[in-house]
Amino acid sequence: MADVYELDGICPVCAENMLVTQLHCPHCSSTLEGSFRLSQASPTAQTNDDLRFGRLARLDSTQLEFVEAFLRCRGIIKNVEDMLGISYPTVKVRLNNVLTALGFNADDEQSDPALRRTRHEILADLAAGRITTEEAHLQLMR
Repeated sequence: MADVYELDGICPVCAENMLVTQLHCPHCSSTLEGSFRLSQASPTAQTNDDLRFGRLARLDSTQLEFVEAFLRCRGIIKNVEDMLGISYPTVKVRLNNVLTALGFNADDEQSDPALRRTRHEILADLAAGRITTEEAHLQLMR
């Protein structure tokens, strides 16, 4: 797969908002052409500096409210429970929903030290040039 670059939606030439005209799914090779906004601008946005793009633009208002509460509580789940008046399992479900919406794997893989070590070794092999990006991708997908 070709390199994938992050973008903020601002034209590097004229500093105006850019428009997405093609979306492609690398999994099934579907391509959608048209005119798409990168995100909904905040109603109070007055300049390009006020616009926010990226992964957070994928969240709906309920998810954004949860993220704000989670950050205000410094990620302490007990405090999130108290602030929002919800149970521990509900906090975990909402957190996993946010992670999924942001494009991250919400599975609890990080708790397995062997899996972390294996991924670290694969990435180290890739960085050292011992394996190709395709080989690393295949190994990481197992």
